[in-house]
Parts: sequence; structure tokens; C-alpha cells
Amino acid sequence: MTIYSRGETLLQVKGLSLYYDNKCILCDINFSIDDIIRPGMQQGQVVSIIGRSGIGKTQLFRTLSGLQKPDKGQILVAGSGLPWTLRPVHAGDMGVIFQNYYQFGWRTVEESLRLAAHRNKALKGMENDAIREYAAQFDLSDVLKRYPKQLSGGQQQRVSIIQQLLKGSDFLLLDEPFSGLDVCVLDKVVNLLLKVSLSHEFKTLIIVSHDIPTTVAISDTVFILGKKEGQEGSTIVRSIDLMERGLAWQPDVQEEKAFAETIKEIKNAL
Repeated sequence: MTIYSRGETLLQVKGLSLYYDNKCILCDINFSIDDIIRPGMQQGQVVSIIGRSGIGKTQLFRTLSGLQKPDKGQILVAGSGLPWTLRPVHAGDMGVIFQNYYQFGWRTVEESLRLAAHRNKALKGMENDAIREYAAQFDLSDVLKRYPKQLSGGQQQRVSIIQQLLKGSDFLLLDEPFSGLDVCVLDKVVNLLLKVSLSHEFKTLIIVSHDIPTTVAISDTVFILGKKEGQEGSTIVRSIDLMERGLAWQPDVQEEKAFAETIKEIKNAL
């Protein structure tokens, strides 16, 4: 089993509840994401949130991103600098990659990426270099002068990921990043997300998805959103530590018997 330890808490959800028309949609949700430390390397975090259709994943996605305020509870994220503190999340704290990969249709890829880079003070004066570097890494160098309508779905997705990386957020929240992708593009996107997670110690990817095997294969932790008997609204019904099971950071993990058993366990909990 790979040696690892847990460091500071990067994100904490405490007693989160959300109501629509006096009906509880999300009820008393509690979980935290800690910095994962592996000797001799930068190790970011990849967390998956899995649940059935209509269970409230979209609402949880929006509240985690700060785009929607919960009616009860808090979402706290790590602040910058020392001493280490957690503060309430605000819109813009997390890079949000929606399922439809929305792009400004009247701007070229390069123009959209430059706009994102200008929001990151750490890149001041180095925006063009950063854009060229990311475009090369994500195999997009030859489409920088194109408009969104000239891109494939996979290319639009990669542009959306680069935009959020250029903005500099430590948190990336991805809504169904594997939806509608063919096998070849899917493999490329999975590898890209793994590369992103290793780019910084505190880089944290939170994936909301229906694609259980693909999502679990690149995650270190799984949170299952479901319903408890006799309770209105959805909550976290189970968390699975894939690191503890020896199923994190394994390139061929889907071939292991323990992985298949874990997938079955997750499906039974939905």
C-alpha cells in the first residue's frame, strides 16, 4: 500500500441544508477534505460525489461553488497564508467547470484564456507564456485562434479546464466531466485531470458524476449522496476511503477485484 498521511483540512462542510418551497432538498450534510501528503511528491486531492439522478447533486454542486447559499450550515475553505484558517466559501473561490463547457462565442480560445489569466495576479506579465504552456500540455496549441463553435466537445472541455487553471484556484469543481465523451477522448481527459491533481499540493478536484467506474478510478475518496430512511432530503449516506483500501493512485485499478467489489458496494448504497 502507498504510504500517505493526512494534513490540514482544506474544505469542511458543516450541517449544510437547502430548502425549496419549504421542502428539504439537502439535509444536514457533513464532510471534510484534507490535504493528502505522500513522501517525495506533490499530491493533490481527487474527491468524487456520486448519487442517483434527481438526488440533489446539482444543488450540492452550486452550494459548494458558492453560487448558491445554503439555508443552514457552512462551507469553509482554506484561506491563503499563515496562520492556517478556514473561511466561508464565496463565489469565485472555486474553479467551476460546468457540463456544457460554456465559452464566449465571440472570443477566440486565446482571447478567452488571456481573460482568465489576467484574473490571476501571480501570472502578471507572464500570461502569454502560461497560455502557451497549458495549450501545449493539453494539445490545444493549434486551436488558439479558433472560436468555440469550431471546437469539438473534448476540445471545449479542455479549454474550460485551462481557463480555471489560469485563474489560479486551488479548488476545481467539475460537473459530469466524462459525459458524452468517446473512449479515446475519455482516456485523454482522465489523464489530464490526474495531471492537474499533481500540479500542486493543495490542488483539489471535486467531481460530481454518474460515471461511477471512471470517477472512482481516479479518486482518493468517495462521498455517496442518498436518502436515509425516515429523513426528508438527501445527505451523505456513506464515505469510502480508497486510499485505506489501497485503491488510490493505481494506474490499472479497474482490473483489481477489490475495485469491482467497491463499485458494487457503491451501487448498492445508491
